[in-house]
Order: sequence, then C-alpha cells, then structure tokens
Amino acid sequence: MLIKQLVLNNFRVFSGSHTIDLAPRTRSHEAHSRPIILFGGLNGAGKTSILSAIRLALYGRLAFGSSTQQQDYIEQLSELIHNGAETTQRPKDAMIELTFTYNKGGQESEFTVTRSWIKGKKDKLSLQENGQPRSELDYDQCQGFLNELIPHGIADLFFFDGEKIAELAEDESGNILRTAVRRLLGLDLIDKLRNDLVIFVKRQQSSQLEGSQQQQLAELEDQSKMLSYQTEALLEKADFAKIRADFLSKDISRYEGMLNAQGGAFARTKTQEKQKVETLLKDKERLEKELRHECDGSLPYALAPNILSRLLNQLVEETEIKQAKNFEKELSLFLSKLKNDISLRSSSESSTKIIATEAIEDNLKEYMSAKPTGDLLFDISEREVGVLQQSIKQDSKKAWKRFELNRNQLAEIEQQLEQAAANIARAPEDDQLLDIFEKLRELDRQREAERQKYRALLEEAKQTKQQQLDCVRQIQKAHDSTRNQHSFSSAFKNAQETINLLDRYSEVLTQARVRTLSTNFELAYRKLARKEDLQLYSHINPETFDVELVDEKGTVINRKLLSAGEKQIYAIAILEALAKTSGRDLPVIIDTPLGRLDSQHRDKLINHYFPYASHQVVLLSTDTEVDERYFVDQLRDDISHAYEIVFNANTKSSTLKPGYFWELTKEAI
Repeated sequence: MLIKQLVLNNFRVFSGSHTIDLAPRTRSHEAHSRPIILFGGLNGAGKTSILSAIRLALYGRLAFGSSTQQQDYIEQLSELIHNGAETTQRPKDAMIELTFTYNKGGQESEFTVTRSWIKGKKDKLSLQENGQPRSELDYDQCQGFLNELIPHGIADLFFFDGEKIAELAEDESGNILRTAVRRLLGLDLIDKLRNDLVIFVKRQQSSQLEGSQQQQLAELEDQSKMLSYQTEALLEKADFAKIRADFLSKDISRYEGMLNAQGGAFARTKTQEKQKVETLLKDKERLEKELRHECDGSLPYALAPNILSRLLNQLVEETEIKQAKNFEKELSLFLSKLKNDISLRSSSESSTKIIATEAIEDNLKEYMSAKPTGDLLFDISEREVGVLQQSIKQDSKKAWKRFELNRNQLAEIEQQLEQAAANIARAPEDDQLLDIFEKLRELDRQREAERQKYRALLEEAKQTKQQQLDCVRQIQKAHDSTRNQHSFSSAFKNAQETINLLDRYSEVLTQARVRTLSTNFELAYRKLARKEDLQLYSHINPETFDVELVDEKGTVINRKLLSAGEKQIYAIAILEALAKTSGRDLPVIIDTPLGRLDSQHRDKLINHYFPYASHQVVLLSTDTEVDERYFVDQLRDDISHAYEIVFNANTKSSTLKPGYFWELTKEAI
C-alpha cells in the first residue's frame, strides 16, 4: 500500500481545502525514492489532525474505538468540523479524501475514499477504484470493503502515536499482541475456515440421523423458526403500541396548549394561589405589628440624628457645668471653714495659713474661669443622660436595621399579593375548562394503557426469544449426541479431518511464526536500544503471547519498571518485528515520534528505524524532536519532501507550506 494524496476540507484546524502530496518522490539522479515525508509543526498546529484524518477516512466510526455508538460518532464528527475565529462564519460541513494504491490479488489498483459529513448528520462514504466509482456499494458495504482491504487491527500497528504505543509494553495479558499476530499472519482466516467447516459438519450430521431423530430435529427447527417469527411479530406489535403512545402524547401536548391558551395554567394553580394569599396576609399582619412595635421603641431617635446629636452635646456640656459648680461650692465651703479655724488660732500660725488660703482662692478663680459656664436647660441626672445616650447611639440604630428589614419584607409581600391577585383574576371559572380537562384525562388513560401494552409485549417477546434459544440448544445437543453414532460420508469425514488438521496447522504455524517474531524482535530491539541494554533477549509465549525480556543472567525484567522512553523503544521494536514477520507492505505513520526518548534512543531511531521502517514513512514532529541537527545532518538523504504546518492565532486555522523549520539544501523541497 502507498498513500498518494490526502485532501482536507474544513477538518479540525484546517479551514477550507488543503491538498497534501504524500507519495515519496524520486530524484532525477537517484534510482529509488526517498521514504520519509516529514511534517513539522508546533504543539496545537495540527500534526495529529493528519493522522486522525487518514484513520477516519479508512475506518469511520472504528477510528474512535470499537465501542463507539452511532450517536456518539455523529457528535464527534460534528466536533471535527473547523470552528474558526469568532469573527468568521463557521462552516457546517467537512470532507476527507484519501487516495492510495493497493496490491489486491497480484494486481495494483488505485483507490480514492471520500468521507463527508454535515454537522449533526451521519457521514457519507464513497469509493473509487482506478477512477471508476464503486456505486454498487452502499455505505455499510463500502466500509466493509475498506475493513477487509486494510483491517483496523493491522492499521493500529502502522498508524500510531509515538507517545501512546507504550500500552503495548504494559499489556501483560498479551491480548494486544495476540490479536495483532493473528491478523497479520492470517490466522484469523484459518478460524473462519474452521467455522465454515463446523457448519458443514452440522448439516451432514442432520442428514445422517435416523428417521425419528430427523423428524424430531426438523420439528425443533420448525419450532425455532416459528418462535423467531412470533418474536418478530411481538416486537412489531410493541413498536406499534409505542407509536400509538407517542401519538397520544402529541395529542395531550396539543390539548395542554389549548388549556394554557384559555388560562388553564392559572386555573390549575388557582387554589394554590389562594392558599398563598392567606399565608402572605398572615405574614403581612405580623410584619406590620413588628413595625408598630419598633415605632413605640427607640426607632424615632433614628429619624432626627442632627437634632439628637445637638441634644447629646448639650447634655454633656450641662453635666460638665454641674460638676464644676459642685466642685466650686464644695471648695468654697472648705475655705470658709478653714478661715474660721485660722481666726481661732495664734497669730503666728494664722498669718501663714491666711496667705495659703488667699493663694488657694486666687488659683480657684483662675481654675474655674476655664470651666464651662451657663444656664442649665434640662438639668437631668447623669443616669438619665446615660440612658438617652444608649437609646440614641445604639438602640436606635439596631431598631432602624430591624425596621428596614421588616419594611423590605413587607414591600415584597405586598408585591406578591398583587401578583397572586392578578393570577387569580386571570384564572377562568372551572366550568369553562371542564371539557378540556375531561379530554386530557381520557387521553392520559389511553396513553397509559398503550404503555402497559408495550411493556407486556416486550416481556412476551423476551419469553418467546428464550424459548427459541432453548430450541437452538436442543438442536445443538441432538447434533452432539449423534456425532459418533453413524458412519459418515467421505465428505463429512474429510471435513472432520480438515478441522482437526486446521487446529494442528494453526498451532504449528503459530509456534513457527512466534519464533520468527521473537527473532525479529531481538534484532529490532538490539538495533534501537542503548549499549547497556544490548545483552537482553526475548521470549514470546506461543499460547499467552506474553513477551518476556531476559538479561544475560537469565533474569526476567519487569516491564513495568521500564521508563517511558524504554517502553516506547520496546513497543516500536515489536511493531517492526510484526511488520517484517507478516510481510505486509504498509506505510508507517508516526505522530510525536521522539517525544519521550533521551538523546541516545533518539539517535538510534533516527539512524536505524525511520529510514528503513517502510517504503513510505510519514513523520509528524515538533521542532524539538526532529531538530535542526537531525534534519540537516542525519535525515537529509532519506527525506522525500517536507511540510511545515503554520498556525494562525487570528483565524484559528493552520496552513501547510513546503519546507521545514530549517533549510535542508538549496534544492527546492
């Protein structure tokens, strides 16, 4: 197989149509074409889109996994349509066209696969062979033809992501390798031939049975067919019941629309609205009571903050005046008493005390002149002043918050009351909608009856199918019980012997091919591994297909302990061994070929794998993998041509241009 051309139209990051030449080219002075077609692009530029497009063109839904359902496939296809920038009109469809040559039956033919789809729709598939449309093939037949041409399990081993193939190294069950070996070596065809012979043997057995046994077997087969027909009939009736239930659902929706148009929605909630009004009125009464209570308390203080601030200042000032007057009064009484005491004492002592008393009086007048003076307007006690301060500064603020909260709640309740009153007013009287309500109830009863009938038919079909399976088991049992009771014809004997021979042939061929595969794996692994790993040997179990790596001491190496790069080298060695053992001539496409490898492993792949992996090798690399040194110095003689994928952040799309990140030679690429 050789891929000649890939055309992308509005696929992932590629806006519009892009034609990519993938056929290796031959230089005028060279006898053979160079195998490598190199794509360079930064992360997110669209390298993986090339690999995804080829897989999707060939395998359709299988490209997303064997368990992908049809609806999931349609959704994933829609996501692959180019999104583009927000300023541009985004396309609604996409297309992939793949042209390749394939040697079929000893004759080379050129095939062109075209897969197109519209957002939210199933894809369309067409096939041309040597320029002639294969119009006789429908979608499923065309996809089946491609699956037979290049089996999906085989392509997984030739079109792969370099960072994801490590799972081949981590598979301890051997299932992945077993499937690959059987498909690549054609062992699945042996199984198919064996199954065909088993069917022939069963038919021969039935012809060799005695008359009564043949009659019993014929009756069982007739009964099996009859039960199969009954199952199909029951399922058909169930489908009709489901369709009728769906039609009734549509009628119910129509009558519900009529009901809503006549105010039915308000009629259904009329009672609820009335109950809601009663609850709202109770809440309104409670809030109004709480608001009146707040008005009776400290709330009024919050209504005149400026006046009350002046009042508090006045009270504080009066308190200071009263304290000064009391102080002056007490000190004056003390001085009067002191003067009386001085007059009763001797003259020598009295003169000194008189001087002291006069000094105190002078200082008192000076001290009292700095104290506040004025009239007392309120003349209340300090306790009463404290109570007022508490009420004005703290209690009034708390009361105002409670008042605001209750007031807002009251306003909301009044709005709800208005809305509820409007809804009640919109609701028609019950008599006006009675006929529609009755019709809806009748339709709902009919729909429920159809649904019950649908479930009952499904259960009956299930039981009938189980009876059919019991008949099939009895038929098989009859064949098995008479296998060795009669002498068979030569054709029957030959078929039996052929089945045994195929079993033995499959076993011997598997062992022989596994030995060849093991030898090829050792050669590939030693070619790609580092020097310290060259003493490793391999052993492949022909029954479990588990691959063991054994060192020079005979110790089995745990593959789980291998690094990510070592697992990648291990997996690539298996893939190369499989390709050589099978003899298949398929291209190799590798995305992110060197991502997890160290410099030594990279050198090995560059020098000993890429140039010899196949007649056509497509590499999808970043500038840090196949860098300038590899590009210019080591791969120059093996590169046919190269493309650079350039991503435009403004248009959110990529384009391809000839060349790579660096110049290879002066020759045009």
